[in-house]
This record gives sequence, structure tokens and C-alpha cells, in this order.
Amino acid sequence: MRSRIRERFRSEGELSDLPDHALLEVIRIPGPRRIGPWWLILRRLGYALGLLLAVAIIVYVDQAGYSEELTFIDALYYSAVSLSTTGYGDITPVTQSARLINIIIVTPIRIAFVVLLVGTTLAVLTEESRRSLQIQRWRKKVRNHTIVVGYGTKGRSAVSALLADGVKPGNIVVIDEDRSVLARAEHQGLVTVQGSATKADVLKIAGVNRARAVVVAPNLDDTAVLVTLSVRELAPSAMIVASVRESENQHLLEQSGADSVVISSETAGRLLGLATVAPTVVEMMEDLLSPDDGFSVAERPIGEDEVGANPRHLADIVLGVVRSGELYRIDSPEAESVEPGDRLLYIRRVSGGQS
Repeated sequence: MRSRIRERFRSEGELSDLPDHALLEVIRIPGPRRIGPWWLILRRLGYALGLLLAVAIIVYVDQAGYSEELTFIDALYYSAVSLSTTGYGDITPVTQSARLINIIIVTPIRIAFVVLLVGTTLAVLTEESRRSLQIQRWRKKVRNHTIVVGYGTKGRSAVSALLADGVKPGNIVVIDEDRSVLARAEHQGLVTVQGSATKADVLKIAGVNRARAVVVAPNLDDTAVLVTLSVRELAPSAMIVASVRESENQHLLEQSGADSVVISSETAGRLLGLATVAPTVVEMMEDLLSPDDGFSVAERPIGEDEVGANPRHLADIVLGVVRSGELYRIDSPEAESVEPGDRLLYIRRVSGGQS
């Protein structure tokens, strides 16, 4: 069954086998914003036209020093053939002053003109080489990052929660097929990979085998199952947190290898029902789930002075104790006192995205 499903979504060509320069339109690494090649060419072309016009004005002002009487068009023509090093020889400087001006002013401008045009081509090529090298270095060094599959509403909310919890944008990789959606992720400083996460090669170039966690948040449940299967096969030790719309599909994701499954439709339904009888409770729940302001549910290690204490008596409002990967609610017997190595699930005060 699994092999048949994977066969349907197998790539015709492995992206992971392509050289880094072939992935320039697939992987985008965050960095300083740089102007595009076309804008660079247009700007340099403007500089070149400015030099051309400047020489034409200089020649026209000193037109008496040339081999024939010049109109401004003649001066512009002389400027063009001179700066482009064509040099037909039909118009030449004949007086000492005109030749001196050509030596001191026109010749340096001619050199700058050539360097400007050649430099434009080199700059465009260098930019591509720089990005290719950047991708190569990133693929070699990426470790313990978090991959978010799908940058829709759920994916964006997951990223916001990660950023609010202190995860650096460069340690988050977003996979999506929509380039316009990925542009929003790039604006936040996230690494992006364009492609379908149901394909193993797309997951490979995102570094899934070295990822700490993978958030599976596509719009369709069947896609979530396929992605989870692929991720678990490629990254047996990664934590997989998946979102599913319908509760009857929860067991499929768990069987596919998801460590945690969030049922989005049922959660929204419960909040809608609760809002009809206790809207203030829903308001507080939304506050707890919002990472930007107000209150937030967080997890932290216990302090040395808290070992052996009852979590109900700590300064923080503790909701549960995490021990050896298991969560014990505050009212459970296991949570009567905290032990070395425990972590506390508590409510923290958040202001402007900082705790």
C-alpha cells in the first residue's frame, strides 16, 4: 500500500541530485535584500547613457577643436563611437586643447564606460555564483532545524509560534508549491523550498534527514498522510507534528508516523460551541494560543531550587509536568512534586512577542 502511494508521487528527476546552481529557483536562503539582475542592468545602462551624454556635451562645447564643424548630433555620434572604442576616424581632435581634453577627460570616461558595461555582466553572473555558493554552504551545515510543510493559515500560525518561542528565522524551512506564498515566508527571513513535500527529493533538499522537527500543515488530509509517510521514512528520529481536518483521519496520521496530531476542525468546533455559552472563555483561549501578546502557554525546565516542590506552589501558573516525554496534568498524582529533569508547562505573560 505504502509503496503504491509513494509511486504515485515519485519525481521523474531527483532534485537532490542536481548541482547547487540548478536549485537557484527552488531554494531561497534569507539574507540582505539585493536588487534583481534586470534592475541592475537598467541602472548601469542609465550610468552609461549619462557618460555618453557628458562626453557629447564636452565635445560640442569645444567643437572648434575638431576636424569639422560639429552639430550636437555629430558630437553625440563622436561620443558613441569613441566610448565604444569603435573609432571610425571621420571626426578627430585637431587642436592641442581638444587633444588634451581627450587625454585627460574622454579617455578615462571611455575606460569607465567599458568597465561599466563589462561589470554589469560580471555582477549578474557573480550574483548567481554567490547564491549558488550560499545554497551549497547551507545544505552542508543545516542541522536541527524545523521544517514547515505548507504556508497557509496553519503553517503561518505555526511559524509565528516558533518565532515567538525564540526560534531563529534561519532555522525554519518552509516547503510550498506556491511561489507567491513563499515570497511572504522569505520576507520573514525564512529559508524556502519550492515544490511538493509529497516528493522525497524535495524533502531531501530541505534537509529532512537532519531536521529536529517537521510541522505538516497542508490543506488536505490525504496530502498530510502522504507527507508524514515520506518524512518518517527519510527521518526516523525527527519529531512530526501534523494537522488534520477530520478526526476520523487522525489514526491514519498516527499510523504514518506522526508523533502528535492536531484536529483543526474539531478544535474550531469546540471553540464555536463554547463561544455561545461562555464567550469570555473563548477569548482567553485565543489569548493563550496567540504568541504575540497577552498570555501564552509555554514550557520550561525546572530550576535547581524548584526540585521537590509542589508545582501548585510555584510562582508560575503551572498546568502540567513533562517527565520523560510524558505529560502529567497538575491534578495527577505524578505531578505532586517536581523531579530533576522535569519540565513545566505553564502560563507566561507575553508583551510584544517577548516573554
